[in-house]
Amino acid sequence: MKSTRIVDQLAIFIANRPGTLSDMCDALAGDKINIYGLTVSDTVDHAVVRMVVSDTSRAIALLESHGTLVVDSEVLMVENDNRPGSLSRIARCLSGAKINIEYAYLASMPTAKKGLLILRVNDVKKALKVLTSMDSAN
Repeated sequence: MKSTRIVDQLAIFIANRPGTLSDMCDALAGDKINIYGLTVSDTVDHAVVRMVVSDTSRAIALLESHGTLVVDSEVLMVENDNRPGSLSRIARCLSGAKINIEYAYLASMPTAKKGLLILRVNDVKKALKVLTSMDSAN
């Protein structure tokens, strides 16, 4: 059975040049903040790093103390079976409830039984109810 919950995600705006991401990750590690999920979108002059971390408040304070722009928002963190069709079932279920997936990122090792999915949806509370109900039905 998968676990689904609402978590805070950070959107961090950093320079798009070598070393910037490693400096940011070093600062988080130095403060014992673990990164659970991460994606990077780049533009010519900056990158947007979206991440879910173990301590959102401390991460925001740390990054802002270095002059970094940080925006937080609610997303869904889903621990799901790592098998064909798992994401399809979730997307179909949300679609049936008229919930839009604005973006998503996921990862798992090929041999892992579970994977981690981060979903940004237009109605996070409704999506949590829908996915929790889907879990209970299976």
